[in-house]
Amino acid sequence: MFLFKLISFLPLWVLYIFSDIFYLIGYHIVKYRQKVIFENLKFAFPEKSELERRKIAKKFYRNLTDSFAEIIKMYSISKKELNRRITIENYQIIPEAVEKGEVIIGLTGHFFNWELHLQHVIANVSNNLDVVYTKIKNPFFENLMFKIRTRFGGNMVEKDGFQRDYLRKRNQPRCIVLAADQRPNNREIRYWANFMNRETAFFEGAEKLTKKFNHPVFYSHISKPKRGHYHFKYEIIGTPPYVNSEEHSITDEFIKCLEENIRQYPELYLWSHDRWKWKKTNEN
Repeated sequence: MFLFKLISFLPLWVLYIFSDIFYLIGYHIVKYRQKVIFENLKFAFPEKSELERRKIAKKFYRNLTDSFAEIIKMYSISKKELNRRITIENYQIIPEAVEKGEVIIGLTGHFFNWELHLQHVIANVSNNLDVVYTKIKNPFFENLMFKIRTRFGGNMVEKDGFQRDYLRKRNQPRCIVLAADQRPNNREIRYWANFMNRETAFFEGAEKLTKKFNHPVFYSHISKPKRGHYHFKYEIIGTPPYVNSEEHSITDEFIKCLEENIRQYPELYLWSHDRWKWKKTNEN
């Protein structure tokens, strides 16, 4: 772990040199998860040629290896540098909600670099932020990522313990962030929707929580102006009361925003994840 901390003090432009090397190895030699990536892109963009999809794949690999460099840098990055590299439009949504004594729900997808984004928000909001995450199976990397993610405070809430943690702090004003595009396990599947040209299972925990306790909810739209710099735009996609709202309305709005974001910046989405592993059956 000390070695990672030591490497993190290198300038980001130096870490990007290693990123370029890993890109060449990952794409051209190891061909990391290429079958999954190309299949996902083929379903998502049938209107594009194979050459166009391959260009997206190459950009994706570069963003993937860049994200590793950026995560290592997070181990020692200053708040000043974070604020220089991350810009957020409509950021005031979070502090305004907290000042009014509200709990606000933030939904995002697995875009690069969601880790850098979360660290930036934690550095500026500190203990008024809960981040729901899935534990890494490898104990060493779980411990490493926990240290990196919590350098500036914040509360990391493991997914399986989120319900209990939420009820314990139900009346505490804060922002709760969830990556709502995660693939649910078989027993969690309650809703199927068309997403990127395929029937896709979605976990509706955010929908149920938001409507049951009348929380406002926003989506974080992501773009990357240049290497090492990210821009996020917060957009309210649901406000209480939800008495007359249609079933799945928040999930559907999230899916709409997510798909628009992907189509605008496809190279930023995590195509290496087997998001469509589960297939809809008559029992679902």
